[in-house]
Amino acid sequence: MRPVIAFLLVAFAASLAGCDRQSNPPEQANDALPVDAPMPPVDGNAAVEEIGKLDRSHAGEMAPHLKIVAPDGSETSLDAFQGKPVLLNLWATWCAPCVAELPTLDTLAGREAGKVQVIALSQDFDGAEKVAAFFAKNRYAHLQPYRDDEAAFSLSMQTNLPTTILYDSQGREVWRMLGGMDWTGDAAAELIAEAS
Repeated sequence: MRPVIAFLLVAFAASLAGCDRQSNPPEQANDALPVDAPMPPVDGNAAVEEIGKLDRSHAGEMAPHLKIVAPDGSETSLDAFQGKPVLLNLWATWCAPCVAELPTLDTLAGREAGKVQVIALSQDFDGAEKVAAFFAKNRYAHLQPYRDDEAAFSLSMQTNLPTTILYDSQGREVWRMLGGMDWTGDAAAELIAEAS
């Protein structure tokens, strides 16, 4: 009888420990996560809210004056893009929702070429090798590999990935989308049209 009671006590304690366990936030991995499922289609503003959360609480704030690495390896900043709206996407190769939405951002970049500058800004540490290999593998037609190897943008904004921020032509924030989204739909086009 004692072995049965001991077994039941151990099982009960283990089940309590499992229910009470809180998971720590994941650390940044160095390998991209495989993503097989496409993003769900977006159809109207209600679907936007289901995919990501639209945040207008920072509207009017100026874009950060942080340095980033351009596709050619030179140093630049968002100031270089003033004069036209900028859609800044903060992503990383290890972030599954980020990787899932990049093809839709690539489509958007082609559709909005000349009207809105779409910048996919990697937040990967040691991004030079990771991001170059990732872009070579995925062969995006319109996106270019911009990098923030210190993850300064996501850290200074205290935001999770993916986060996409729309800036107007003067560099003022219009809104930010917290979480992934299908950027090819009508809802995304309506949101992007808010910038001038």
